[in-house]
Amino acid sequence: MERKQYSREFKIEAVKLIEERGVSVAQAARDLGVHATMLRKWARALGRAGKDAFPGHGQRTAEQEEIDRLRREVTRLKAERDILKKAAAYFAKESL
Repeated sequence: MERKQYSREFKIEAVKLIEERGVSVAQAARDLGVHATMLRKWARALGRAGKDAFPGHGQRTAEQEEIDRLRREVTRLKAERDILKKAAAYFAKESL
């Protein structure tokens, strides 16, 4: 069974149906053919991220890009630190 995918516009309109028109989550879920839990999750995501919600498959938010950049930098800095530790140990041993 293939997983259903909904467009960003569909998700935004579904949340607007609840928030702006005052339709209950259960009723909106029945009308749209979506599970109520999924609709609540979309509402939370839109409330948290605003215009950056639902970036799409393979697309990342600016926050996710920054986290990845920082992780790469941490990995590089740890490698540099380890090299310096080994060099310091080598020269300390050699001077004795």
